[in-house]
Order: sequence, then structure tokens, then C-alpha cells
Amino acid sequence: MTIVEQGGAAVPQAAPDLIKETTTQTFVKDVIEESKRQPVLIDFWAPWCGPCRQLTPIIEKAVRAAKGKVKLVKMNIDEHPAIPGQMGIQSIPAVIAFVNGQPADGFMGAVPESQVNAFIDKLTKGVAAPGEPNIAEILQEAEAVLAEGDPAAAAQIYAEVLAIDATNIPAIAGLAKCYVTTGAIEQARQTIAMVPESKRNDAAVKAMQASIELAEQAQAVGPVTELEQKVAANPLDHQARFDLATALNAQGNRAEATNQLLEIVKRDRKWNEDAARKQLVQFFEAWGGADEATVDGRKRLSTILFS
Repeated sequence: MTIVEQGGAAVPQAAPDLIKETTTQTFVKDVIEESKRQPVLIDFWAPWCGPCRQLTPIIEKAVRAAKGKVKLVKMNIDEHPAIPGQMGIQSIPAVIAFVNGQPADGFMGAVPESQVNAFIDKLTKGVAAPGEPNIAEILQEAEAVLAEGDPAAAAQIYAEVLAIDATNIPAIAGLAKCYVTTGAIEQARQTIAMVPESKRNDAAVKAMQASIELAEQAQAVGPVTELEQKVAANPLDHQARFDLATALNAQGNRAEATNQLLEIVKRDRKWNEDAARKQLVQFFEAWGGADEATVDGRKRLSTILFS
């Protein structure tokens, strides 16, 4: 770290790769191009500006704490008035965040340290620091591996994420899904128990809890073939049809599972205290609100209930 003079005050400077001064000529390279790699803050200041001197140590400290997730570029508006003029900067200090080559957010004035930290946290959410693993990319890889039918390999990848962040909700839910896929229901339940109490209402957690309950039900209902034979022999055997839907869902046959439960609702809407509709709702929660089977099932259910 070096010490430079700014507006008559000695100001600590961070490593030049994190914090630097820019000019009208180097603005495009230092801010716009650099922001395509990670967020960049441009701090417009002047030597005569008292609030600028207050903000400088606060914002530099916050940028250093971000460990490379964000860079700070400073522009003296007295020496370089063209850029702030083009951007409509009328008072300083003014801090504008650039992301992917475009201004994305900003603030004005010598705001408190807590506000600066919150601003940078929001800006860098999901951004990996140099040398750190990109959690979002690792999670995407795990999802792809699981979708390709290799739950064991996916479980290893989710475990890697949890070794870095033990409370990562998508990783916990993903690992539990791997266990459900392989029939290890108790391990799935133990995995979901890792979720902190404050995050139990997260959509991914609730979906996984519903999936675990449905998987447990499926283990108790018997083979699909036997249940299909029971329904064929007696179409009014609602319990057999209900169990068939549960078994079909466990096999991933969402469309036919939905059909069976909707058939019960059509034939006897209040059977077993509305059990068919309630089971459908649990299916929807386990599948997720954006799933095609959920969207289609909700529409069809509404048509029956309100016809």
C-alpha cells in the first residue's frame, strides 16, 4: 500500500489493480471494458470536496474487503470534466457502478460505511473473487450431471459446495434430491435437517421436503403394475388410483400421475377428505411452480373445481 495526497489529505491507496485513478482518455478501458470482467465503481471527486475526503477511506476499505470482486476507479472532475458532464453528474462525491459495460446502480454523498458495504454486497452477489471457486457454476454443473442420470457424481459435486459453504440452500436441496433419486430417503431427510431454521421456508427446501414425503409414500404403495390392474378391475377403487398416482410420480411420470388424481377429483371431489386434491398440491410443491406439469396440472384442476 502507498500513500498519496488527495485534496491536501494523506489517503491510503490499495493495490493498483483494485483502486486506481482514471482520465478521460483511459475511462473506456478502466471502467467500461473492465466492468465486463467484474463490477467497477467510478468515484467522481475533486480536491476541494470535503465529503469526498470522508468517503475515500470508507469506499476503499469496502473495495479491499471484497477481495477483487469489485474494482474502484476514481476520476478528478476538475481535471477531467467531460465524462461526468456526459453522465449528468451535478454534485460530488458521486459513485456509479458499472456492470457488463453499462451503469447499473449508484449513490451520492458521503454515505455511512454500512451503506457502502450493503451497496457493494448487493452489487457483487454471486460474483466469485479471483482464485475462489464460482459456486453458481459448480451448482449448474451438479444440476446437469443429476439431469443426465448420475446422482452419485452429482452428490459429490454438491458435497464440494457444502465443504465451502455449509449452509448453501441449493446445494443442500440438490444433495437431498440425489438421495431421493437413489431411494436413500433417510439420508435425504438428514440432509434437509442441515438447513438453518431461518431458511426452512425457502422454496427449494419446501419442495425437497414434499419430495421426501412423496418418496416415502411411494415405498409403501406397491408396484405400478399391480395398482394398474386394481384400477382396471374397479375404476371406482379410489384408494388404488390414489396409490397408483403416488407410484407413477415416484417413477417420474408426472403427467399420468396428475391424470389419475384428477380422475378421482372428477368422480368424487370430496373423497377421503379431499385427499386427491391435497396430493396434487403436494405434487406441485415438489415439482416447483414453474414446472410444465405443475402449470398444466393447476389449470386442469381449476377447470374441474370451478366448472
